[in-house]
Amino acid sequence: MTDSFEEIKNTVIAGKHTEIEDLVAKAIQNEANLDDLINKALIGGMDVVGERFGSGELFVPEMLVAAITMKKGLNIIKPLLKESGSRMKGKVMLCTVKGDLHDIGKNLVAMMLEGAGFEVIDLGVDATVERVLLKIDEIQPDVLGLSALLTTTMPEMKNVIVALTAHGIRDRIKVMIGGAPISTKFAQDIGADAFGKDAAEAVIIARRLVEQPQPCK
Repeated sequence: MTDSFEEIKNTVIAGKHTEIEDLVAKAIQNEANLDDLINKALIGGMDVVGERFGSGELFVPEMLVAAITMKKGLNIIKPLLKESGSRMKGKVMLCTVKGDLHDIGKNLVAMMLEGAGFEVIDLGVDATVERVLLKIDEIQPDVLGLSALLTTTMPEMKNVIVALTAHGIRDRIKVMIGGAPISTKFAQDIGADAFGKDAAEAVIIARRLVEQPQPCK
């Protein structure tokens, strides 16, 4: 089974999206452990992709194809997870803030997070504060990811955090933000928990935030 996982892992790294479904289906037929199939093969592959992206060895197009490959494999496993009682690593809700219609970066983050074993709920673009609050009550995510590409929409991130505090739920959810004009200083200034400069770093941050359940300040 180790050889099977290694083949799937390498297929994700290489972005061979036309081959992944058959490989995953075959592993399932051979009674592969689903958690190992996800963690050692699919997530293992995306971890390598994230490391290579971070070092400059891979670029956005290659990472995107790898993420698509991983997602196709994960989609085959998902229906079986509920049957087996397997749990995801955490729940992350993503959106692009009000007034901003850009979603390429957010979509890549979503795929990378899914590849890392998170349950991802994507609210899409132009998300109002009211909609974010409503969905938090409904979904109860562990992490909220806010994206903005325009400097004019950056203040909406602070508006969301202020609203979380006003509604008494800020200590229940970690907030990470990202986007081209965003910086670590801006994240600190508005009271966010973290800033991710790219999709690979967002995965690392989400893991850290989920593993540190203490209330936010």
